[in-house]
Amino acid sequence: MSFLSQLFQSSKHEDIDGLELNSILKNNKNVLILDVRSVGEYNSFHIPKSKNIPVHELKSRLDTLDLYKDSKIIVYCASGARSYSASKILSKNEFNNIYNLKGGISSYISKKK
Repeated sequence: MSFLSQLFQSSKHEDIDGLELNSILKNNKNVLILDVRSVGEYNSFHIPKSKNIPVHELKSRLDTLDLYKDSKIIVYCASGARSYSASKILSKNEFNNIYNLKGGISSYISKKK
């Protein structure tokens, strides 16, 4: 693949909202929930059973996620910006089922039932 086509390659992730997240969590037990906020933010509050890898550490820790290459991965942060960046990183490294939580953790909290 040429440099330009790699540069403009579209990301293989999908944006979801809090309602869609709740549906995925209810219907699929084999999903990784990836929190890309700082450790302090994660310790303050996080989605149950989520794994914390701050976005600035993600590239160097991709090998810890190898088992999830073909699993659903839901990525979230505080607002959706860092998780969008993390989703692009995962997509470019051959992770196949990436879901970015639009609106961040507050989208999850407001739609939790």
